[in-house]
Amino acid sequence: MQARPERPRLAWAITGSGHYLEECLEIIRDLEEVDIFYSRAGEEVIRMYGHNPKSINPNSRYYHDRAASAPPVGLFYRGDYHTLVVAPATSNTVAKMVLGLSDTLVTNVFAQAGKCRIPAIVLACDTEQQVDTPAPDREVRLWPRKIDLQHTENLRSFEATTVVESASALKHVLEQRLATWQDDHA
Repeated sequence: MQARPERPRLAWAITGSGHYLEECLEIIRDLEEVDIFYSRAGEEVIRMYGHNPKSINPNSRYYHDRAASAPPVGLFYRGDYHTLVVAPATSNTVAKMVLGLSDTLVTNVFAQAGKCRIPAIVLACDTEQQVDTPAPDREVRLWPRKIDLQHTENLRSFEATTVVESASALKHVLEQRLATWQDDHA
């Protein structure tokens, strides 16, 4: 396990969605203290969209979904993180989070962050009845299913979890969270 950082950092989990991916990567690139957690699908999609998963932010530590027990969750127990961002969050990941399933690195860190009372911000991909989204080679129109939209609504009721519906809302909520955390720990 890596050495503990001097002060808690931001944890950012990426799932397998191209929706909002470029906007999320822009935000990540501008952060100074962020570690990135990839689901298997997240790492795969990053590559499909032409990015190297290990070079998104030069100041980051990177964790990949390669072990059944998700060893990096121990970093949350140690106090390495003050906030978790899950963005973009696929309907699959949101459903698993809502149902309490922890069978990927991302769903496991979400569960453990909650158990450690670490606030989470989730950019759910399925928040609208219809969405135009980039695929690796074209734009695609999607119609999220009723169950996908319902899971997103259910996630809003989770304690210490903020669900946002756009990259601009994510950036705004994250900036507020970072400012509040820094003011409280100055």
